[in-house]
Amino acid sequence: MTPWLRRRLRQVLNAGGVIAYPTEGVYGLGCDPHNPRAVQRLLDLKGREAAKGLILIAADPGQLVSLIQPPSAQLQTALSQTWPGPVTWLLPAAANCPSWLRGRHATLAVRVTAHPLAAELCRAAGGPLVSTSANLSGRVPARSAIGVYRRFGEALDWIVDGPVGGLRGPTEIRDGLSGRVIRPGPSAG
Repeated sequence: MTPWLRRRLRQVLNAGGVIAYPTEGVYGLGCDPHNPRAVQRLLDLKGREAAKGLILIAADPGQLVSLIQPPSAQLQTALSQTWPGPVTWLLPAAANCPSWLRGRHATLAVRVTAHPLAAELCRAAGGPLVSTSANLSGRVPARSAIGVYRRFGEALDWIVDGPVGGLRGPTEIRDGLSGRVIRPGPSAG
């Protein structure tokens, strides 16, 4: 990512912007997770209930430390076996984790992404990004920049063009305490 694009991304996010970008299986909608107005704008665009909570992606586990409780040694082993990668974990939220991210849950959905462009966006932003599928709630997610544009038009502040990864849909979600699969992941395509 060029220095100009890094600066532009930070400007958009700092202004409360909502962006779309490719991830492992679908395009995601994202914003600064620490900006409640940006998060609400994203939820309004999707038609998603805030109580459901959101997924955050990061370039590395260190970007998530302030938002989750320290994992046990056993959980840390499981995380290191799946990250970076297409597995989202529901982990106990830190006491200071904003309710607008976790919704009605005591956990926060987080992933260290294996998608190179998505990880680069997190590095450029200096922290994690909200990452919810680019679709109206309950509809099929977009898998291309043009698909995002067809769904949201000019309502987004930036659509980052690039290929999605090899998955055919959204990532697997696992419960961090039980290891149970909450949402199975799609196969590679």
